[in-house]
Amino acid sequence: MGLHLIPSAYINSTYDIDFQLLFDNGFRGLIFDIDNTLTQHGAPAKNNAVKLFRELDEIGFKYILISNNHEERVAPFAEQVGAEYVADAGKPLAKGYNAAIERMGIEREKAVFIGDQMFTDIAGANAASIKSILVRPLSKKEPFHIKLKRMLEAPVKRVYLKNHNIGDYNGLFK
Repeated sequence: MGLHLIPSAYINSTYDIDFQLLFDNGFRGLIFDIDNTLTQHGAPAKNNAVKLFRELDEIGFKYILISNNHEERVAPFAEQVGAEYVADAGKPLAKGYNAAIERMGIEREKAVFIGDQMFTDIAGANAASIKSILVRPLSKKEPFHIKLKRMLEAPVKRVYLKNHNIGDYNGLFK
């Protein structure tokens, strides 16, 4: 069994997602990647990230961050946005996603994962049987190993985009 790399939806940016639509359609928990999903790689939380998490509180979502980064990177960001987290998540393995579901105390079918990398983020969400939203990376400034993964992801994205539109949420509601 290979990696399943296809997201449930592809949206331009985390900050373009219609979270109220997700909530209205039964989702109750959000699992977020951090780097290049919520902020530039290695950067602290910016005002837009803090504001987003306040809006998610108002809507009624539970949320958690999962990252392959160590606690030294993840904990300060999580504190800035007021979120719980799973560091050293081991993506694309399902263990970090499963821990996130357990800590949020929700049913797997009511969760959606948001991340920017197909080979780690989306593959892991699919391995854990969690719906996923792929977002475009916030910045092109990334470590070399991630740039290599982006080159490998490019043909998969092209195939996805032949059959789906960016901004189409329908794959989440099937």
